[in-house]
Amino acid sequence: MESGAQFRKWMRIIHRELSYVFAGTLLVYAISGIALNHKATFNSQYTINRSEYSLPADGSVDEWLALCGMSGKEIQHYHPDSATLKVFLKGNSTLTVDLTTHTGVLEQVKKRPIFGSLSNLHYNIPGKAWTWFSDIFAGAIVLVVLTGLVMLKGKHGLCGIGGVEFAVGILIPLIFMFL
Repeated sequence: MESGAQFRKWMRIIHRELSYVFAGTLLVYAISGIALNHKATFNSQYTINRSEYSLPADGSVDEWLALCGMSGKEIQHYHPDSATLKVFLKGNSTLTVDLTTHTGVLEQVKKRPIFGSLSNLHYNIPGKAWTWFSDIFAGAIVLVVLTGLVMLKGKHGLCGIGGVEFAVGILIPLIFMFL
């Protein structure tokens, strides 16, 4: 077997094995990356539920919280202005009361169980071991790309249409970076 064919054979083996090993990680990163790309319309970390309540004018903070089903959850409250009372609750939730109309808006914040954890990977929150793993993963992705580039020869390889497609793939993010 000629040395070029032997080289491409090893590139296919490395490409295949690394692709299988890291396919799951790549899928997780891709899904959480899509969620993070849409931060303006989708909060991958938390869900925020807003509920409006009509509150009695002569009620106290404790009575208002009871009406909203939040008894015993107050941390503190303050008046940002003379017409508003803001109550901070356990679990990052808040009750904002309009003292002129006696309406309250309860915002309940809950951590998203799956997307929240997945997006933490992008922020490197899991710690030092995750940093090491993600560096290895990034290196493996570079190897998968490089081995994929040299597997084919001829008009479909890097010296043919494959090279043109590779250049286009590099140009796309560069164009977005500079626009």
